[in-house]
Amino acid sequence: MNWYTGMMVFVIIWWCVLFCVLPIGVRTPEEAGEEAVPGQASSAPVRPLLLYKAALTTGIAALLFVGFYFAQAYDVFGIGTYWRQE
Repeated sequence: MNWYTGMMVFVIIWWCVLFCVLPIGVRTPEEAGEEAVPGQASSAPVRPLLLYKAALTTGIAALLFVGFYFAQAYDVFGIGTYWRQE
């Protein structure tokens, strides 16, 4: 796998993990016992913690990418003939 393919695989994994991590710890103003701002959606989170979620996503995506890389490099699933261009 060249660097460009690896980067694209990491980006795809990162976005998939982000959408799994986003709901963690979300509380609406009603659940938090706070007043909603007029015009605010009732489902808007009080503290979205986006930097924490981005860091968590990057860590999880890195672990998954390393697993994917070694599975692909050592042909764990036996599909190496489809990946390699000879």
